[in-house]
Amino acid sequence: MDMDEHKKELFKAFPNMDELLNLLKDRGQTEGFSRSQVKYASRQVLDSWRRQLQTSGAAGSAESALPGSLTEAATEVARFLERLRTPSLKRVVNATGIILHTNLGRAPLCDEAVARVTEVARGYSNLEYDLGKGARGERYDHVRDLLRVLTGAEDALVVNNNAAAVLLVLNSLAEGREVIVSRGELIEIGGAFRIPEIMAKSGARLREVGTTNRTRLSDYERAISPDTALILKVHTSNYRIVGFSEETPLDKLVALGKKHRLAVISDLGSGLLVDLTPYGLDHEPAIEEVMATGVNLATFSGDKLLGGPQAGIIIGKAELLDPIKRNPLTRALRIDKLTLAALEGTLIHYLNPPAALEKIRVLKALTEPLAQVRKRAGRLLRLLKTAGIAEGMTISRQAGFGMAGGGSLPLEEIPTMLLALDPHEMSPETLDRRLRQRGVVGRISADRLLLDCRTINDEELFLVRDALVEISLEADNRNDHR
Repeated sequence: MDMDEHKKELFKAFPNMDELLNLLKDRGQTEGFSRSQVKYASRQVLDSWRRQLQTSGAAGSAESALPGSLTEAATEVARFLERLRTPSLKRVVNATGIILHTNLGRAPLCDEAVARVTEVARGYSNLEYDLGKGARGERYDHVRDLLRVLTGAEDALVVNNNAAAVLLVLNSLAEGREVIVSRGELIEIGGAFRIPEIMAKSGARLREVGTTNRTRLSDYERAISPDTALILKVHTSNYRIVGFSEETPLDKLVALGKKHRLAVISDLGSGLLVDLTPYGLDHEPAIEEVMATGVNLATFSGDKLLGGPQAGIIIGKAELLDPIKRNPLTRALRIDKLTLAALEGTLIHYLNPPAALEKIRVLKALTEPLAQVRKRAGRLLRLLKTAGIAEGMTISRQAGFGMAGGGSLPLEEIPTMLLALDPHEMSPETLDRRLRQRGVVGRISADRLLLDCRTINDEELFLVRDALVEISLEADNRNDHR
């Protein structure tokens, strides 16, 4: 029998849907699920088996790729249904050393922000209701005054992320007209945010000026025409152009804008409300510093250096924010009550900057003295040794460097302390995979698994220990059954 004939025979032997549903019902494995839900899960399993068979090679490998029996199909469906009941979005321990790790959710919320979200989520709220007047209110009022006080802006608006903020500004103020941008600032963030593409979606037309590495004030001025709507200055928050380079300072662009009666917009990207240079970090323009130039509008993220929830914040002149608020897109891009609660809980800390540095986790991770990180690494090492983990692997402390991540402080190498794990009975890659399955994400370097103690907080040390204890016990059980 050739391979095609053999596959046909295997397809004929596939479990029947009705038989499968009846078996699942008889075994009591679908309790709590509707028949349509069970049919969906069954179809997913059977379709997966068909794809395995269709793409398999020789007949022998086809048989090994196909579980085949009705009993095995029922078991797979039951597992599929159980996965539906188990939330897949869960907390993880970031031991990578990347403080604003986009794939791990960027900024963790401070305790006060979490408390505000919980309080607002558990019942009704005055989201758009003025309790004093007993009338409809404005959702942005909950954070507007905080943003005004902290940045010096006349007005503020918050949408769901910074890409949305830029899109909304351009669509409201420059649809069908030109926006001047330096070629060296046509950034891409994470593959999903490109200035030219956002501009095209907004309806504005891109007018590139200068070169990749040098853009002078005269380049902007020569590009100004009756069709010009705005000048956009984009902060290159996730890369730097060094060497033979030149960019036009924002204050010079503001003066040029005033001369030609054009609004100047600053897309800051990360957004920073405190000065980090006293802690040995590179200068990153703080929002208040940017607004002091007289720029008309600025946009920035809530979940990067600000250390809050995902949000896109627009601040600046009230006369320009008014048409933005009236834009129908504002409703489509607006933030919900939980984001507002988290943002308010975060911003309140900035009224007392020393408290913000201590309580907002991103800022603490960026500014924490190396001695404290070294102390935490020592504590984790002792926890692992006490738990007997060191018997199955070599564990050592070593100095290293982390990074801000999330499109922030791109050239900054932040001194840190690592725990290097060299397991005796498995590869570092296997240990890494098993730790990830338990919610601990590290990184592999020089054939060792590294856990960065700058991005692990004190509470999470026990989560790391418990995950490694589980792995150790699992390995012991395997050895006992050999």
